[in-house]
Amino acid sequence: MSDALARAENMGSGKRKGDQRPGPLAGQIALVTGGAQGLGAAICRNLSQAGATVIAGDLLESKAQSLAQALSAEGCVVEPRRLDVADQNSVADTFQDIVARHGRCDILVNNAGTDLTVSVEDMPIEQWRRIVDVNLTGPFLAARAALPHMRKQGGGSIVNIVSTAAKRAWPNASAYHASKWGLLGLSHALHVEGRPLGIKVTAVISGGLRTPFLLDRFPDIDQSTLQDPANVAQTVRFVLTQPAETVIPEIMVLPMRETSWP
Repeated sequence: MSDALARAENMGSGKRKGDQRPGPLAGQIALVTGGAQGLGAAICRNLSQAGATVIAGDLLESKAQSLAQALSAEGCVVEPRRLDVADQNSVADTFQDIVARHGRCDILVNNAGTDLTVSVEDMPIEQWRRIVDVNLTGPFLAARAALPHMRKQGGGSIVNIVSTAAKRAWPNASAYHASKWGLLGLSHALHVEGRPLGIKVTAVISGGLRTPFLLDRFPDIDQSTLQDPANVAQTVRFVLTQPAETVIPEIMVLPMRETSWP
């Protein structure tokens, strides 16, 4: 058995010494960026229900704290943390604190995202930079910070939440498309680099969701064309609970009536 496969087998058991909660991710430590609401909150709930200790990293710290309190009542273990994924110091400090507190970081879910619905002509340069910083540079910074720890501990998993915007284009979303196409490419590049180290990297390409990301900006949207974020969170869990010898580089999850995909 190769060293990388042996490391992956050790990671695949999903259990750490002293862990008391059952589940396929028992004992694992997970960071979910943009974890305070929407899909991020659903992922935090699902992974914690699977036994993981989850850090909900979000720029909206008060919402992360409220989520942690609410999920605690459900028996989940979720720790709130203020995190600006576009700030390399904030990202680096977060990983240092996680490893100092828990001794490791097994799972990184790059979920934080933002957008501005305007034409290319009307897109302010500072907003373009912010969207690209959050949606693309943020996952790069987080992966760069996670990899040394995952390499040292013998493996880990990175899940990048992408979008059908990485496969098709529609008007007034130039920065979002650019960032998500870039994130899909970054995810596959990380997959290639991570495999020899026992690190699994997956791009979860999600169709439209019933979350504030869409509902707050488009109050008249037909919600029957969207999907419950819990469904995509379940897909993230599915990816993370594959056998140690198997990795899923890319998976797409669509509503049955998805309007941005055939």
